[in-house]
Amino acid sequence: MVEFEKVTRIGRVKYWEDEAMNKNFNRRSVLKIGAGLMAATALTPSLAFGQTANINYWHTFTSQSEFAGLEEVMKLFKAAHPDIVVTQENIPNPDFMAKITAAVLADSRPNVTMVSSERFADLLAMGALTDMTERLANWDKRSDFDDSRFDSITKDGKIYGLPAFSFVDWMYYRKDWFEEAGIAPPTTYAEMRDAAIAITDPSKGRYGFGLRGGPGGQNYINNVMEAFGSPVQQGDQIGLDRDKAIEGIAWFSGLLTQDKVVPPSAPNDGFRQVIEGFQTGQTGMIWHHTGSFQDIASKLEPGVEFGTLAMPAGPAARVARLAYAYNSITKDENADASWEWIKFWGEPDAAIAFLDKTGYFPASNSASADPRIADNPLYKPAAETLVFGRPQPSFPGLAGWLESVVLPAFQRALIGEATPEQAVDEMIDGLNQAIG
Repeated sequence: MVEFEKVTRIGRVKYWEDEAMNKNFNRRSVLKIGAGLMAATALTPSLAFGQTANINYWHTFTSQSEFAGLEEVMKLFKAAHPDIVVTQENIPNPDFMAKITAAVLADSRPNVTMVSSERFADLLAMGALTDMTERLANWDKRSDFDDSRFDSITKDGKIYGLPAFSFVDWMYYRKDWFEEAGIAPPTTYAEMRDAAIAITDPSKGRYGFGLRGGPGGQNYINNVMEAFGSPVQQGDQIGLDRDKAIEGIAWFSGLLTQDKVVPPSAPNDGFRQVIEGFQTGQTGMIWHHTGSFQDIASKLEPGVEFGTLAMPAGPAARVARLAYAYNSITKDENADASWEWIKFWGEPDAAIAFLDKTGYFPASNSASADPRIADNPLYKPAAETLVFGRPQPSFPGLAGWLESVVLPAFQRALIGEATPEQAVDEMIDGLNQAIG
């Protein structure tokens, strides 16, 4: 039996502090990062091949529940494939693009990498991904996955990954606060704002909504603009409708600047702050996805009653992302062993084990039909979202634009250093540079 090697401890996040790692990334910057970044970056060391195969797996898990889920899948894989050694390494989301770019340039990439849909175009453009079309076509469980689930990882008829699990956007709310205020759960942005005002009570340290204005909040900003009628991508057309984007940014930032229904710390609040704010009774509503379900449910303060809801509708669209985390082969060496690891995530036992620890929905049809999902009323809003949910936009330069332009511009609007008009103009200028 072979022991798994782990670069990071379960539950611990490893951060890379080299300044070059935080440079903006777009499709033209791959060749600009150069030797200085490669020298400054500590890349994953090579392993001694003492067994049939050794593979490295890069992922972006951060929460304790996610690490617990990964650990469970690794245990099951170890029992099924004792001759394959898997070394997992967490790459924090803000550092991921710089880290993988450096690995590609140095030809020191991992064997398998977790790929989010908004990063697919950039990773493909830099040559980081391997065509998996033939492997998938010959896999006996291929029919377990609807064709649409590969749309975000397909280019020119070639498929570059297999869905490991799904992200289904939804919201959490404090049922007890809503009952106390005598109000119904919101179904629209307008109703959500009214509810946030109704349940906010500064004297009790209560705020109606936990707004993620810090790391990771860029996707919600983009979603709000789309909900107001300004999607950044429509087919092959990329751009923002300035007036509608301004409406969205004014509404979203106004929750802090005008309505005072979000914590003052919102401009810096990332995943952990938003989740803990809900768990400890600071906020009454938050937006996230099903992957935080177990993390939320397991650490609530005594007496807290919560529920789940489908994402509310904006004035122009109801935007809830239905996306997938893909596992992709990123290195030719030991590709067969990498494929074993990737397809193992598609096994029902592995998918349900990961669900139990995290709340992430399985990507396969057979696993999704498991009674632990179908019979749980708290998962009903996620099932509803499967009907109207939409994929993330995907084009080269998107990830860098969202992280380095959209988020900082919105943060300035939150703290009063920019008007919504100024913030949107900055986003439009940055978008033109990203795709130019």
